[in-house]
Amino acid sequence: MIAKPTQAFPGQPNFRVSDERLIRVTSSAAMRVNTLLQKQGRPNGVLRVSVVGGGCSGLQYKMDLQDTPANRDFLVETGGVRVVVDPKSALYVTGSELDYLDALDGGFKVKNPNAATSCSCGESFSA
Repeated sequence: MIAKPTQAFPGQPNFRVSDERLIRVTSSAAMRVNTLLQKQGRPNGVLRVSVVGGGCSGLQYKMDLQDTPANRDFLVETGGVRVVVDPKSALYVTGSELDYLDALDGGFKVKNPNAATSCSCGESFSA
């Protein structure tokens, strides 16, 4: 994973630019994220992907739309969207792919090569 620090301006967050080796977004996921950003009035916003404790396997993904990266975040431009990941979550999601399935049991799906096990619903994992 390549991470280049950005030069911070006063009052601006100090984040690092990374690449798709951290996380990659498929075209269908990118279209859905862009649609959601437009609906929220954040055309230049970012998708935050983080890993938090919980779920039946111990860890689960959390996704949120935000205006800008935060301090210490990794920023990845992939599939036409900007994704931010905090340093702790980056340990768990490196090499992952975010997809979106438009189906009854669809939604956002993370394909994570670091997951040792996952639950049957696909919402949580262990590493």
